[in-house]
Amino acid sequence: MLPEPLFWNVHMYGIMIALGILAAFGVLYGYGKLLAIDVKFLDFLFYNAIVSIAVGFGAAAVFQGFYNYLEYPEGGFHLDGGITFIGGFIGGALCFLAIYFIFRRRLTARLTDALSMIPCAITVAHALGRVGCFFAGCCYGKETDSFLGVQFPHLSHPVHATQLYEAIFLFVLFGVCTFLLLKFRFRHNLSLYFVAYGIFRFAIEYLRDDERGKLVGGISPSQFWSIGLVLAGIAVFVIWTLHDKKKERQENPTA
Repeated sequence: MLPEPLFWNVHMYGIMIALGILAAFGVLYGYGKLLAIDVKFLDFLFYNAIVSIAVGFGAAAVFQGFYNYLEYPEGGFHLDGGITFIGGFIGGALCFLAIYFIFRRRLTARLTDALSMIPCAITVAHALGRVGCFFAGCCYGKETDSFLGVQFPHLSHPVHATQLYEAIFLFVLFGVCTFLLLKFRFRHNLSLYFVAYGIFRFAIEYLRDDERGKLVGGISPSQFWSIGLVLAGIAVFVIWTLHDKKKERQENPTA
């Protein structure tokens, strides 16, 4: 763990976040070329992603500030209480889609051409970000006496390194999505990502021991949104499948 600045005011957490963003852009361009996606459209995705990431960080702070306010309303609403990935993802995704639909008619390709490679970029960035969380000592798990326990400087007992558990899961998911995309041109990576990450995130919340807050029904905010991710993944799969069948009927009316 390296919670203190390495030099000046640069923390290992920030370095890992930066590496994650760079890796995401590398995946976006590299996979885009392998899939023969139009270069101008890739440029659009690049600039759209930059704006959406910035908006996503703001949304992550707003969501966490809202959760903190619900938990301790007497403390008032403020934006210096940390960030939450799912809140940032929702805000960033909405921004990305809004920009896409604004410029859609001017684009040389469609989002559906690149939709299945976007989860590859997200998972590798998120995985490196979680490694950053480990260095920062945040997002830690419950106390444990097992060999998996990690002692953080600010805690009095070993805990589950839930940051690394999640990072490993995300790296594996990145590998699976990459294999399916590049080997089989798999078109349902977004659904796979939503469902797989939603289930994993819901489950790992039970191991987390940092302040999670409660939203509805005794579950944490992240668990609430995880259910939404799973439902969204199922919905995207159904819509995508129906779209493909409709397109196939239009191209082969006599089939």
